[in-house]
Amino acid sequence: MDTPLKPMLRGNLKPNAGVDCGTREADHHEGNVSNSASEAHIRHTLWPSFLPRYDNPSVQVTLVALVSFLCPGMWNALNGLGGGGLVDAKPANNANVALYSTFAVVGFFAGIVTNKLGVRATLSLGGFGYTLYSSSLLCYKHTENAGFLIFAGLQLGLCAGLFWTAQGMVMLSYPTEETKGKYIAWSWMIYNMGAVIGSAIALVQNMHSDDNDVGDATFYVMISLSLLGTILSLLLCEAKAVKRSDGSPVSLPQSPTWKSEVRGLTDTLKHDTYILLLFPMFFASNFFYPYQFNTFNLATFNIRTRSLNNTLYWLAEIGGSYLAGYALDSSRLRRSSRARIATGVLFVLIFTVWTGAFVWQRNRPHTIAGAIKKDFTDSDYAGPMLLYLAFGLFAAVWQTCLYWFLGALTNDNRKLANFAGFYKGVQSAGGAVSFRINTLAVSSVNELVVCWVLLAGSLLIAASTIIRKVHDRVE
Repeated sequence: MDTPLKPMLRGNLKPNAGVDCGTREADHHEGNVSNSASEAHIRHTLWPSFLPRYDNPSVQVTLVALVSFLCPGMWNALNGLGGGGLVDAKPANNANVALYSTFAVVGFFAGIVTNKLGVRATLSLGGFGYTLYSSSLLCYKHTENAGFLIFAGLQLGLCAGLFWTAQGMVMLSYPTEETKGKYIAWSWMIYNMGAVIGSAIALVQNMHSDDNDVGDATFYVMISLSLLGTILSLLLCEAKAVKRSDGSPVSLPQSPTWKSEVRGLTDTLKHDTYILLLFPMFFASNFFYPYQFNTFNLATFNIRTRSLNNTLYWLAEIGGSYLAGYALDSSRLRRSSRARIATGVLFVLIFTVWTGAFVWQRNRPHTIAGAIKKDFTDSDYAGPMLLYLAFGLFAAVWQTCLYWFLGALTNDNRKLANFAGFYKGVQSAGGAVSFRINTLAVSSVNELVVCWVLLAGSLLIAASTIIRKVHDRVE
């Protein structure tokens, strides 16, 4: 079974095949000695010869996934505990409103920055924001400095907009048409493994804790790992140096100007108006997280059970990504048929998972302040645990299908960067609204119903674009 971690240029790998990142043209000119050439020489020396070339898409997508593992993966681990690991969800919710509001604006235009600055610089700038945000949660735990926490949310909105647009562009444009589903699956699986490990760390460190918040040691580990991810992003190649396994190049527009990138963005909106019908689906794609993490997990369970739930949730996301990604790349059906089947599966999952959630929420008694929260040793733990697993599976399938739909609409890298920016920008607008709703005195049932209706309605709107625009081959 091929994965992005296995060689994709079978028969073309030579001993010390080299890691020519960004110096292909320079190597053709005698005597051209530059910093980039020195950098490539170092990678040539250090990179194992039995692996695919360092500039192979499989290696680069895996590196980006590892950066996602360390930066947003650790952030997911904290956020999934409910309240960012704090006792009260309100401070983290306010920071997340600031985060997603900024993200919504920046993400919409982040494709311009990615195309102009390149993948490496954009991911590096984006990754640092996660380190500062995790630090601000630790700071708030001891000082209750709400101003710093909200500032960290604002700057993470800026950084995350850049990060996820660059990540999406790499994940969608580096693979060939036949392998996009697998690349999306492996990217999402490695990224979610960061949340699994982060949650497992929290579980071990809080197993015997009587407190209802995360210990300092957990924060220190998360902060250190996210900083490591920022450093790792500096080792990436630029897109112009990468070649796909079929020999076709991967490149962004040559030396784009800010003016040309803004024009490309407006042209995309003007000529590809079908993308607007996917916006509601983008909006819904993170909308359910506050309900799941805060209303369901934080309000119901103690810290060690929340840590266990969080570990299981992200494991379910890994499984969902794997199943969806490989199914979407199946050669047994035409791509247009796969798109239609995927849409139908999403409808079934919406009504299965969220009907189960509605039944559970209706039968659950209201939480009383100071009441003892549920533990995984309780006899009635199995039901909500399985529901939480279903939440994770659904979230992964929804996100994987959305990315695959976008990758099936075009092979134009500039357009894909803009599509990724639209996706993350509109998604973040939904996140800002949902975290604000979660902060207000909205009943748990009403919050759940809003998520349920939004998911079903957005997919219904997007279905026409998916059916009409996903063809068997992309021009």
